[in-house]
This record gives sequence, C-alpha cells and structure tokens, in this order.
Amino acid sequence: MEHIVTVQDAVTAFAPWMEPTAAELDAIEREMPVVLADVELLDAQIVTLDRIPSELDVRRIRRARRRALAARVALVNRTPGEAA
Repeated sequence: MEHIVTVQDAVTAFAPWMEPTAAELDAIEREMPVVLADVELLDAQIVTLDRIPSELDVRRIRRARRRALAARVALVNRTPGEAA
C-alpha cells in the first residue's frame, strides 16, 4: 500500500511571507493599461457570442481592439526608467 503525502513545498508555495517584490508590483502597474484594454476587448467579444453582432457591436469591438493595440504600443515604446 502506498501512502499519500503532501509535498511541503507545494503546500507552502504561497505562504503569506512571500509577497511580490517592488519591481514585480511596478511591472504589474506598468502593464495594467494593457490588461484593462484586453478586458474591454474580451467584454465586447463576449457580448456577441450568442448572437449575430450588430453594427454597434462591430464598432465597439473595433474600438476596443484599437485601444488594446494602442496600449501595447505605448507599453513597448516606453523607456525602462520612465514613470507612468
């Protein structure tokens, strides 16, 4: 018979003392406009999943896609030391 045991590392991998570093938090904050733009795009696409998109839906998706692309371009074009 084999005994089932937990792996200590897996159990404590997310211990409370393991907080994100300041650099990781800064990276998340820099990427937040991209994340929010992607969420907006997904919201626009989800609305049209169960129906044929209307002209308004198509415009909303197009605008959201442009915003997501603009946010990605802005993130890529920023210099590493530049503040938001």
